[in-house]
This record gives sequence, structure tokens and C-alpha cells, in this order.
Amino acid sequence: MPEDNRARLKQWLASGEASLQPLTFPQRELWESSPVPVADTSNHICTFIQVRGAITAQDCEAAIQRVVERQEVLRLSSLPGKGQPLQMIRATGTAVMRFRELPASRRHPQAIEELMQEIFSAPFDLMRGPLYRVELLQRGPDDLVMVFVIHHAIADGWTLGVFVQDLCAAYIQGLRGGRASLPPVPQTYSAWGVAERAFWQPAELDKRATFWKSRLAGATRLWSAPAAVGTLQRFVSNIPADLTAAVRDLARRTSTTLFSTLLAAFQVTLHQWTGKEDILVGTPVANRNKQAVRETMGYCSGNVPLRGHVDPCLPFADSVRAVHLAAADAFAQAMPFVELAAALGDAPAPRHNPVFDVRFALQNHPIPDVALPGLSIKLRIRCTGTARFDLGCEVTEEAAALEVVWLFRQSLFNQPDIETLDRAFLAVLTQACSGPQRRTAALTR
Repeated sequence: MPEDNRARLKQWLASGEASLQPLTFPQRELWESSPVPVADTSNHICTFIQVRGAITAQDCEAAIQRVVERQEVLRLSSLPGKGQPLQMIRATGTAVMRFRELPASRRHPQAIEELMQEIFSAPFDLMRGPLYRVELLQRGPDDLVMVFVIHHAIADGWTLGVFVQDLCAAYIQGLRGGRASLPPVPQTYSAWGVAERAFWQPAELDKRATFWKSRLAGATRLWSAPAAVGTLQRFVSNIPADLTAAVRDLARRTSTTLFSTLLAAFQVTLHQWTGKEDILVGTPVANRNKQAVRETMGYCSGNVPLRGHVDPCLPFADSVRAVHLAAADAFAQAMPFVELAAALGDAPAPRHNPVFDVRFALQNHPIPDVALPGLSIKLRIRCTGTARFDLGCEVTEEAAALEVVWLFRQSLFNQPDIETLDRAFLAVLTQACSGPQRRTAALTR
């Protein structure tokens, strides 16, 4: 660090303008266990918020300022440390927002999509911060698109819903004419990190590691050659409302969950696609079991490996129950992924993620749509995944249906491959719902 910056940092620390904290366990995963550099733009979480109503750029900027004051991660950057980087949290911060009034020629969907991709792909300065950006695009009177990009080091999927809720609360407060701040969060992100480090002592980590060493013994990768790292491609499909209802009903009849039923069908589909019966995937968990952290923006989520053995002779209903029990055991033994990878001796490599290469997720964290007199706000998450994984299947609840976003590495698969995989997944679900006592082998024909 240059000497003038070092002197400025010392002054900030002495005056209380900034404080330093160790990385949280999820943050350490990005720095220590990922095959992708932390500064890579694939670590950006990209969203856009549709805003309709008589709201001005000044209203938005004032609302964002209140959120910045409430949520410390919006004032966070990283500093190099002797062993690992540190979080630097500033006591104050100024909202960063850019406003653009789009000319008529740039208001059509394709032009806005291109503009959003440009905003999504601009890198962050991890040391200088902030690690988010907001651009407000005005398409017409009372019609705006708020593009929100935030680095994974300070955010997860749950964070996005918190941001929208805080933004709306801040906007309403502004309408009332007051200058008061939003109430403080019950637990700050740095306080959550302190609590996590206090819990995950060596004895607890060793106990969980023993479980995982047994559970994952002999597990193999689904494909032999690690893929070239690069931006993941995206293909969007959906599970229609009638099939979604049938899947929910099957989960009820088997006394399991929507997640377990979808995961069992996904495992069967991968078995058909790869010819392997031993299927290992990873799934995210929110890590927000305590009420105090539910209003906190930050990267709290973790990854849990889920290993399944597809038995072609087993009725699908029994397969779902087996998957459900195995998943419950795995979630009960969840531990910080960075510590799990270290315990398994799976060191990060340039071209593969430790432990698993495929991600399966049911995204059911709060995604609020807000309707107020004269104003509506709709959050739309742009699933971009992270280039750590070769293949991802992200299922999101969309009213009565389910959206399915496939994320795939182009060096391994092309879009026709993924379209075939998507059709197979829907076919397995359809046949399983119509005949849950059918043997698993019959679902893949």
C-alpha cells in the first residue's frame, strides 16, 4: 500500500471513520476456495428493479443514502492483510447513483438489455469501494429501470430482497418529509461474522468434518476433464403451473418438500445424461436462521454438498424419500464451505471448484413486489451464477409456476445440449408425478 494511503488509513482508524474486521467464512470462500479470482466480474450479483410511478432521481438518491447509512456492507471494501484480506468498514458513506434519461432510440428492450449488460460487467475496485452500483434508466414518464449490481463479497440472494424493502421504507420516510435515518439493523454484518467465528471453533469444525469425510468418501466428478474457466451462458425455461402444482402435490403425498422432489428428479436427469449413478451436486443455504440477521445485507449464505445414489430399480416415490432424508442429514451437518474443502484436502485449482462442479438451487428467499399508491416496484434477479461451477440449475418460484435458469460452461456444453437436458428434466417430473410408483429406470426412457 502506498505510504500516503497507509497514513490516511491510520488516521481513519484512529478517528473512528473506519474499522477493520476479518473476512467472514463466506467471504473467505471467495478468496481461498474459488477457482475464479475474487475480482472477476462473474462474482457480480446482477438485478434490475422495475419502478413505475412519479418518483424522481433525487427521491431515489435520497432513499439509497438512507439504506447506505443502515447497511454497513454498502460502506465496505477490502484491504490486503498479512495472512488474508480484511474488511474495511467506513462509518459514513455517500450514495453512488447515476441517472440516465434514455433517448427514444434506446428505450426498446434489446437496447436496455445491452445497456444493463454493460453496467453488469464493469469491474469494482475492491480496495477503494463501494462494492455496489446503481444506475437509474428513465424509459418514459413514470417508467424507470433501476439497475443494481453488487459484489458477491457483500451480498447473496437474500440481500436483494432486504435492499428493496429498505429502499421502499426509505422512500416512504422521504415522502413524509423527515430527515431521520432508518432504524438500525438488529445485527450488523460484521457482528454476524463475529458470532459465526465464535461458534465455529476447532472442536465443532472437526466434528462436522468427520461426517463429511465419511459421506463424501469415494465421490467422483461427473465429468473427467476440468473445463476452461469463462463466463457462464444462460438458458431460461419454466415448469408450467399445472406441472408445478403436480410436483407440489407429489411432495405432499411423499411427506417431503418441493426442494427434495425437484432434486430427486434432477439427480435422475443427470443419471440419464451422464450414465452415472453416483450424483454429487451442491446447493446454497441461506444461513439466516436467527431473526436478528434477516434484515441484514451481506454474504451469509453457504454451500452444502448433496450426494445421491440413483437406483434404477427403486420407485420414484421411494427415491424422493431417500433424497429428502439424505438432504436433511447434510443440512444438519452444514459447515463453512471453505473449512469443509480444507478438511477434505480439496485445494482450489484454476479450473475446478472444490468438491462439486454442479449447482442445484431452489431460490425461495424473499423477493418482494411492492405496490403503494402511485408506485409499484418489482425486483427481477438476473441469474448469472458464478464461473466457479460448470453447470447450474436455478429454480425460482414465479407465482404459480417455476422458472428454471440453466447456467453452463460453453467449453463443455452448447445450448442444444442444455435444451435437451431441460426437456429431460421436465419429462422426468411429468412421468414421476403421473406415476410415482414407477421405477426410476422407467422415467428416463
